[in-house]
Amino acid sequence: MTSTPEYSRPVRLPRRSRQGVVMGMDPWQLTFLTAAALALLIFVNRFGPLGLLYGAPIYLGFGVTALTNIHGVSTPRMAGLWLVKQVRHTAGATTHTYRPERPQLVGTLNLPGTRASLQLWDATGTAAIYNPHDRSVSVVAELEVQGFLMHDLPERYDLAEQFDRVLGPFTQRPGVKRVTLQERTLPTTIRAARDHYDTVRRIRDLNPDSPVAHNYQDVMDRSERFEVAHRNYLILTLDLVTLGAQLKALGGGKDAIVALAHIEAGNLADALGAAKIKVRRWLAPRDVAALGRLAFDPEFAAIVQNRPDVVAGVDPVAIGPMFLDEPKGRNGIVVTDSGVHTTMWVHEWPRSDSPVGFLAPVVFARHPHTGEAITHIFSIVLTPVPVSKALKRIRDEKKVWRGNEKLRAKRGADGSAADAADWKALEQQEQEIANGHGEFQYGAYLTVTAPDEERLDQAIAGMRNALSRAGMEAQILYCQQAEALMVNAIPVGLGMK
Repeated sequence: MTSTPEYSRPVRLPRRSRQGVVMGMDPWQLTFLTAAALALLIFVNRFGPLGLLYGAPIYLGFGVTALTNIHGVSTPRMAGLWLVKQVRHTAGATTHTYRPERPQLVGTLNLPGTRASLQLWDATGTAAIYNPHDRSVSVVAELEVQGFLMHDLPERYDLAEQFDRVLGPFTQRPGVKRVTLQERTLPTTIRAARDHYDTVRRIRDLNPDSPVAHNYQDVMDRSERFEVAHRNYLILTLDLVTLGAQLKALGGGKDAIVALAHIEAGNLADALGAAKIKVRRWLAPRDVAALGRLAFDPEFAAIVQNRPDVVAGVDPVAIGPMFLDEPKGRNGIVVTDSGVHTTMWVHEWPRSDSPVGFLAPVVFARHPHTGEAITHIFSIVLTPVPVSKALKRIRDEKKVWRGNEKLRAKRGADGSAADAADWKALEQQEQEIANGHGEFQYGAYLTVTAPDEERLDQAIAGMRNALSRAGMEAQILYCQQAEALMVNAIPVGLGMK
């Protein structure tokens, strides 16, 4: 007798621990609590019992701040982020304006901050994105995943299993720094359909003034605003420090890095092909620049998408925004050339088992009022964790859990269902690692884009509805919007600390 697999609930995501350092508190909160305790001790020693009154504004201020949250983030941490942003406003570092006539250093890109030093090299038609700051190189593959949700459940399950076999070995391979899965949705044109209609009309000598022709033209005009493009990318980031011996064997220098990127792109293509996942194309430097350009200037999309193959993409010199600004007093948005953006961090994943394709509501999210597709970029950044480090992390988190349990017992407080779920998740992760499964540290970021702030508010409302249908929650990365936008807009496989 054989059992059939359960296709409706095969996806299990590890629970994110809520134990913190002590009693669910982060280091920022512990620092403020320590400051409150020190202030109380100093005032009591100096003034005796009256010190409780004299020092109340100080130690109560630190204590209350340590135990409260703002927008789901501890108040001390949010205060630190806000102060950093105010310093950046004072220094003029929150506004970036590109002036083409200004001399530029060779090898730099039109990007704000340290990302200007990124370099795009051509590795035989594939872009090798070199990041000198962390000594890494990335390659980007556009995947062919059309019709996934139209497959039967067994076929979806099989594709998910095959893809897992591609990702799993990355945890065992030295040199793989990050793997990023990215989905981009943006408005597009129906130029191909219009060109096809014009060709058919000309070949068959159809009357352009007939009622049928007018009706068909009206249908195309009405459908134009609902036409969107969904693109899926896989970004493989390699650690050049770990792969130093291999680079030395290839001759060292830039040529060795380019050769290594080309070799790894071929290896990844073979692995994806064996898993029945088609690589539509490897992005060239102009294609990578086009992704950045369209993220910062979405109104430019139709021009880029309608270019012939000979001049496809965008010159890397135009990869970045001509204008970028984090408005003062608006900590949840960033403004670029023709778009207003908000980036969120997905902090809550489905708590129960979910079906393959559970992200469909997010991918196909629409404005609640107009019904138009929401322009967005959704990235999942996966960092492979060696088995030894994964087991050490689990042991450390178990120690924290036991310590919190002892503190709760001393206070006479019972543990909650969430605490029990944390322990169960740790045991499950340990068992999966013992069974040979790899572990990834993961983070997900969602950038929502609109032409103006009013439309952006509507888009965020529609996206939050989509997230709730998928069993997910996200919080806006306040005071970090420019940095968060760069993580999603430039496909270099970066996350946020």
